[in-house]
Amino acid sequence: MGKLIKENFELAVHQYKLLAANTPADVMPRNYSPKENKLTTSKTTWWTSGFFPGSLWYIYEYTKDSTIKAEAENRLGIIEHVKNYTGDHDLGFIIYCSFGNAYRITKKPDYRETVLTAAETLIKRYRPSIRSIQSWDSSANFRCPVIVDNMMNLELLCWASDETREPKYKVIAIDHTNTTLKNHYRPDHSSYHVVDYDLDAGIVSRKKTAQGFSDESAWARGQSWGLYGFVLMYRFTKEPLYLQQAKNIAGFLLNHPNLPKDKIPYWDYDAGNIPIAYRDVSAASIMASALLELGLYAEKNEKKEYEKTARKILQSLSSDTYRSKKGENRGFILKHSVGALPYKYEVDVSLTYADYYFLEALMRYRNWYLYK
Repeated sequence: MGKLIKENFELAVHQYKLLAANTPADVMPRNYSPKENKLTTSKTTWWTSGFFPGSLWYIYEYTKDSTIKAEAENRLGIIEHVKNYTGDHDLGFIIYCSFGNAYRITKKPDYRETVLTAAETLIKRYRPSIRSIQSWDSSANFRCPVIVDNMMNLELLCWASDETREPKYKVIAIDHTNTTLKNHYRPDHSSYHVVDYDLDAGIVSRKKTAQGFSDESAWARGQSWGLYGFVLMYRFTKEPLYLQQAKNIAGFLLNHPNLPKDKIPYWDYDAGNIPIAYRDVSAASIMASALLELGLYAEKNEKKEYEKTARKILQSLSSDTYRSKKGENRGFILKHSVGALPYKYEVDVSLTYADYYFLEALMRYRNWYLYK
């Protein structure tokens, strides 16, 4: 694994220099479609805009490559303003994955202030009547939608509370987690994607799985978001319910009859055309990173299972089936992710967050398991 991790970061340096060169200075890379031979970029307020600089910081942390660091710093400059953006719930993804990593590595006070400002901005989307953070704005489709992905943005809030000793951020994160546990999860420990609320009545109005195969299916990336979210909430609170829920979700995923032998999930565990359904590498990367942290808190036998599965995922992702060769895919590291198949966009493409959580999982394996 040590050799594999080194190999991946050496590839990542080359690929991300190429990706930087292919991406204009005022936008972020979003995806690459080999079918269309097209690199798609995003504006800085798009929810994935923090993953490219976040990945650059992981690559710099491992390699100490000065060119990578300079690129990371430049990219931070164009997204800093998002710390004040109230139009979305994804400030954790955008600011914590980028500026949070930057501050952890460099300890620059300006980076810390950016993260804290983002936390203050995010809690403006908290809705007391449902004890949750509203994800998307209301629309013709949803009145007050909360998506399982939102669990990922709670890391920003918990970190801000611990950093400032101001409890309000973590209180909101705990509220949101409890509401998610109550309303998003089915008896088999799979999750809906979207729960829509009636704000006035403070009740659930309907449950949907917008990006999955059907409302009652287990959309793969959503299951990984939930797993990761409950693990991180246990890290910050040591609440046994959150650890148990993380184990429950892991049990659902690892024992699912439709999880392939290489441990790279289909885009939905209930997709109608298994075994020829698209795989979702992004769901695999997120799951691997989450399982490695869950292993830190688990008993011996569980720890072994989580580590073994995460290791298998990283080995599979490092194969030619899922990993780019040097110079391929405009600089992305991984191939074969799915964004939103029902909407026919980002299907079988390279995605920034697949790369980000892959690099994070590699670092976690090195730091937590390699030399233990």
